[in-house]
Amino acid sequence: MSNNKVTKLKPRNTKPAAALDTPTDLDAAAVKAVSAALNGLLADSYALYLKTKNFHWHVSGPHFRDYHLLLDDQATDILGTTDDMAERVRKIGGTTLRSIGHIAQLQSAIEDNDADFVPPAMMLSELMNDNKKVAHAMRKAHEVCDEHDDIASASLIEVWIDQTEKRTWFLFEAARNASNSGH
Repeated sequence: MSNNKVTKLKPRNTKPAAALDTPTDLDAAAVKAVSAALNGLLADSYALYLKTKNFHWHVSGPHFRDYHLLLDDQATDILGTTDDMAERVRKIGGTTLRSIGHIAQLQSAIEDNDADFVPPAMMLSELMNDNKKVAHAMRKAHEVCDEHDDIASASLIEVWIDQTEKRTWFLFEAARNASNSGH
């Protein structure tokens, strides 16, 4: 009589995984439209985050510390919105971004800047304009939410617009000071 404690491995279930299903009272057209709008915002947010971090890492000059800290704070703020965006898409039954390539396909408001050197005043000005573009895209996404009676997504977008406008304001003031001081 053998006392074998090893359990035989059982074959895995080879049936395809069930589709992601999340209960929502939004109809399929609303889920598709709102998910597309939010995924576009999410892609632009990741692009803006990385660009802000790029400038944070590469800023130089007499106001280095101030700009370095400002850009780090802003990058943290931007990244902080991404999980809420993606989770909202999932809450309504949509699917969200899966890769850097997917981000690149959907990013629309933000252009990459791969320059070896960007003067600090130009960094601040470029990011200010990028944040204005993101705010505009958020307003468009809000319209989509309104069209489909998705007040929860619209409400979140209102908060994100306010945060984006605050970043724009800070960048405007910093860029103006940088231009006036010749840096």
